[in-house]
Amino acid sequence: MIKSGVFGRPRGSSLWLIPILGLIAGWFNPVWAEPAPLAIGILTDMKGPYADLSGEGSVVAAEMAVADFGGRVLGRDIRIVAADHQNKPAIAASIAEEWFDHEHVGMITDLTNSGAAIAVQKIAAGRNRISVTVGAGSTDLTGKSCSPTGFHWAYDTYSNSAPLGRAMVGFGLDTWFFITVDYAFGWSLESEATKAVTAAGGKVVGSARHPLNSNDFVPYLSAGQDSNSKVIALANAGADTINTVQQAAEIGISPRSQTLVPLLVFISDVHKLGLDTAKGMTFIDGFYWNHDDASRAWSQRFFARRRVMPTMVHAGVYSAVLHYLHAVQAMGSDDAAKVAEKMRETTVHDIFAADGQVRPDGRMEHDMYLVRVKAPGQSPTPWDYYDVLKTIPGKEAFRPLADSECPLVKKSP
Repeated sequence: MIKSGVFGRPRGSSLWLIPILGLIAGWFNPVWAEPAPLAIGILTDMKGPYADLSGEGSVVAAEMAVADFGGRVLGRDIRIVAADHQNKPAIAASIAEEWFDHEHVGMITDLTNSGAAIAVQKIAAGRNRISVTVGAGSTDLTGKSCSPTGFHWAYDTYSNSAPLGRAMVGFGLDTWFFITVDYAFGWSLESEATKAVTAAGGKVVGSARHPLNSNDFVPYLSAGQDSNSKVIALANAGADTINTVQQAAEIGISPRSQTLVPLLVFISDVHKLGLDTAKGMTFIDGFYWNHDDASRAWSQRFFARRRVMPTMVHAGVYSAVLHYLHAVQAMGSDDAAKVAEKMRETTVHDIFAADGQVRPDGRMEHDMYLVRVKAPGQSPTPWDYYDVLKTIPGKEAFRPLADSECPLVKKSP
């Protein structure tokens, strides 16, 4: 007869002890599962025409925001993931889906390239995630393509063309020819500038469209010369703008004949062009590193890591990441619907925006600056490139909310 052990189990078997011993060990040596980090995705142009104005600098700006926030939120580590969308919406969409579904990404930002930004904003809404466009400009992001979890942060094609177009026509520069990059961003920039020019009493006499990341702009510039317009406006950005301005100087376009008006210029463009070429250029920017003590202090930190001063996009990415993290903390959740609501109701106050207001359509209104590039003799220190001519209040800089095509905006009866 086999004698029974404890609880009537045969002595020859000890398997029954395993779950009990495991339970006892757990009482005295508990092991808690570490929650998955909250990831923030930087989806940008790493090697193409917009790499200098965004790219790796946007990753650094996001890392600075995470560090300044403290590195953790709701008991979770915060990590930055980054990828190159190659200015292709399909690639951007594929990366966003992978990040949302498998990498615990709660928010994607930068999104330089309007086609990519529109695609990702739609996917983010469907996955209940946040998207904050900083580097792309199309007003469709807060217009017909707006979403409950989508935001537009630094600038748009209205802010950088409409105030400038009105001012130029007021100076008597009332006939315009456009050289436009042939995709959503360029179309939107030309459209917004055209509306402003014609509303101010000016006239558009022609346009030419070029592929993204072109090398030869002489045919388009020659068409502009042949139009006899007073203004040749550049509805492009980054390397395309740099190449157009350089080639315009080479073929003799100057204010004595026609005025070249780039509608979107970044300090990285001015740095590459040099003050001899860029001097006198007047445009609208959303951030200048030398504007005040706060912007200088933050920009010097950025410079220590990148050896260049930050652009409007870099500062905007920092602001967007910080605002998102504060909203997650305030809501006690990374649920996008709750976070988006908090982001809309909270004033943005940081090195990028002193008193930014997030509208129902997702547009963050903040001051913009009318700037003019200094001549070489007027620049006493490196990167001291701008004279700030005027501060444009956010309410004037961006398209009025009443004119928004966003379905989220309630129209007055």
